[in-house]
Amino acid sequence: MIILTIIIFLALLALLILVHEFGHFVAARRAGIRVDEFGLGFPPKVFSFLRKGTRFSLNMIPLGGFVKIYGEEGDGRGEPDSFSSKSVGARIAVVLAGVAMNFLFAAIVLSFGFWYGLPGAVEGDSGLKTRDVRVTIVGVAPDSPAAAAGLKIGDSISAFSTDGLKTEVAETKSAQDFIVAHKGQEITMLIKRGDEAIEKKVMPRVEAPEGQGALGVALEKTGIISYSWYRAPIEGVKAAVSLTWLFISAFYAIIVNLTVHGVMTAEVAGPVGIGVLTHQVTQLGFAYLIQFAAILSINLAIINAFPFPALDGGRAVFLLLEALKGSPVAPKYERVIHTTGFVLLIFLMILVTARDVIKLF
Repeated sequence: MIILTIIIFLALLALLILVHEFGHFVAARRAGIRVDEFGLGFPPKVFSFLRKGTRFSLNMIPLGGFVKIYGEEGDGRGEPDSFSSKSVGARIAVVLAGVAMNFLFAAIVLSFGFWYGLPGAVEGDSGLKTRDVRVTIVGVAPDSPAAAAGLKIGDSISAFSTDGLKTEVAETKSAQDFIVAHKGQEITMLIKRGDEAIEKKVMPRVEAPEGQGALGVALEKTGIISYSWYRAPIEGVKAAVSLTWLFISAFYAIIVNLTVHGVMTAEVAGPVGIGVLTHQVTQLGFAYLIQFAAILSINLAIINAFPFPALDGGRAVFLLLEALKGSPVAPKYERVIHTTGFVLLIFLMILVTARDVIKLF
């Protein structure tokens, strides 16, 4: 299972980066800018071929891809097929095309997902196609009996067992009523986690903190919901827009609280943390993996659009400054600022990764 998780994680990472770079490639070609190379993976090179002035290469390290755009470093100024010779608007379009492509990819993935079926809350008779309906744990309170028993978000409750009697669970309310009726008694929960059936012994509290309940779980009736082929793309775009706004709001809150109050109000995951999430999602099934890929793609788009040096958003800021002052920022200064930004990003990634590794032990 670990090997499968690693393969899926690397494949997702490579695909999302490749989609991002493909956006730059398409935008540059449409703007009449020469693209010297479009690489799948990173060197050393395995093989390559030349087509319409662009070298397409397959490289040994399978972690995404890259594009080499002529004139991106300021060379070729005055030549019609150079990036540096195009208008500020055209260059901004090329710089931000990767962000747009990641959003488009998320919308396409979600559209397919809504046709195939994605996990969601099942409330009453919605008239939609549903399958695999279950009572699912959607929240686990810290320091609760559920947390102590090792229950996890995404686990589904199939039955309770106590005094040799087995009680099947089909509705959220019946599960909540059973838990309340057995406060202070040890009960056995039959849990389904992915394809695995497990048993957990737990004792609901007689007295519980406000808002937590006896067991310390939030329950919801969920299922795999699918739409017709013509409605799925509409729902996919709506979901992509909704997720984008949700993540932008979350990033804004994180930055405000970090800069104003000096506290981190949300969990930030690096490659190791995302790898752990990939393992958890893989256990839940293909429908959850579709949703996860879309979420990662939107996150990648938002992070790259952030106006920070070395990111696409930071490069767009320099182009806007060029438009305002009527001339480019001196290349040596821009290069130093982007390099500094890149070093800071690497340092931040190392810190986040170190924290992710510590949390594993």
